[in-house]
Order: sequence, then C-alpha cells, then structure tokens
Amino acid sequence: MTKLSVNINKIATLRNSRGGNNPDVVKAAIDCQKFGADGITVHPRPDERHIRYSDVREISKIITTEFNIEGNPKEDKFVQLVLEVKPAQVTLVPDAPGQLTSNHGWDTVAEQKYLQDIIAVFKNAGIRVSIFVDPVERMVEGAGDTGTDRVELYTEDYARNYHRDRDVAIAPYVRAAQVAMHRGLGLNAGHDLDRDNLKFFRQSIPNLLEVSIGHALIADSLYYGLENVVQLYKRCLQ
Repeated sequence: MTKLSVNINKIATLRNSRGGNNPDVVKAAIDCQKFGADGITVHPRPDERHIRYSDVREISKIITTEFNIEGNPKEDKFVQLVLEVKPAQVTLVPDAPGQLTSNHGWDTVAEQKYLQDIIAVFKNAGIRVSIFVDPVERMVEGAGDTGTDRVELYTEDYARNYHRDRDVAIAPYVRAAQVAMHRGLGLNAGHDLDRDNLKFFRQSIPNLLEVSIGHALIADSLYYGLENVVQLYKRCLQ
C-alpha cells in the first residue's frame, strides 16, 4: 500500500498567524501518527513563515513513523538541520527564497554535478534522499544518474487538469513512473493531490511508494476532523 505522509506546514501557518502555540504543531504530528499517518512531512523555509527550525527539532524527538524533511539544500542552514536531525528521508526541492509554494522540479541534467555532490552528503549520513522532479522523462532519466534513492513527481499539473480529462492528465506521470522503475528509483508524489484525484493517481501508478499531502488534507480536516480525514486519504491509497 502507498504510504501517506501528512505535511503539517499549514498547522504551523495557523499557529503563526496568531502567535503563541495554538494549534500545537508537535501535538498535531503526534495526533496524525496516532490517527494512522505513515509519516510526517515538514518543509521549513528560510523565513520560517510556517514550520520553524525549532519545530523540526521538537518533532524529531516524538516521531514514531517516517520523518520527511523537504527543502532547498542550497541553504546551508537547511543542510545543517537535516544532518543534525537525521530524518528517514530528505526531499530536495529547488525553491527560490520567498517562494509561496513549490512550483517546479530540478533540472537534473543542468544541475547533475551539484545534485550528485549534495545527495552524497545526505546518503553518507544514512538519510534516504528523494528529489523533486517534473513528470518529464528526461528529468527522471537524469535523476537516475544523481545517486538519489527516489524521485518525487510534482503533481500540480495533474491536479489542475484532472477534471478536464484525467487520462490525458495522468499520461506523462505514467511515462515518468516507467522511467523511474527502469532506472531503479523509488517513486513518491506530491502537490495538490486531494480526495478527488488521489485514488485515480494511485491506481494509475502501481509502483507509487509514498504521497506527501498537506494543504488539501488540512483544509478537509476543518470540515470533517483530522482523524477522519487521515483515514479518508488512506482509503484512497488502498
């Protein structure tokens, strides 16, 4: 079964909007685990506008499932944090400073030497590495030469076009997944996956190991409750 990693950034966004510690981000991580999440994802950014570096350290103390830390390794502070915490997985994302949300994957051809070097740093510390890529066969093929363990397919384009024509929307992801399998890469996915489009994505990508979902899942929990929503998303992955 594909694992569900819950991204709790939006919990931190709500907390930061008011100050104090309500909602409690660490408790949210504990509860998501208790409710059945297979992992917890955080994406600290340099301005700490949602997840703070201190949150990452505190969550690392209570994690009982897989811990996935996302971020741009071109930020030295991020690299130092990951090496300190030693999560199960680090997902490398080419975010620009101040970027609202992730909106593209790595150019694994142009940046191949850089990726090879930084991936080796994390793997030498015993951390599994995944890199964020667009559903482009050449980019997945290039990822196969970086030394990464996995790729995470950036799924915004699929989500945007799902209701227009889901078969057309999924096609590049199927091809990208086939290249990943051929290159021996594990396959993750994330960005704008939700209860409407997740099941079809899972059915179309049979070798999918993990999805990371935050915004839609946290938004749904406002209406249906966090415990119920975690289970609803897990059912989409069965």
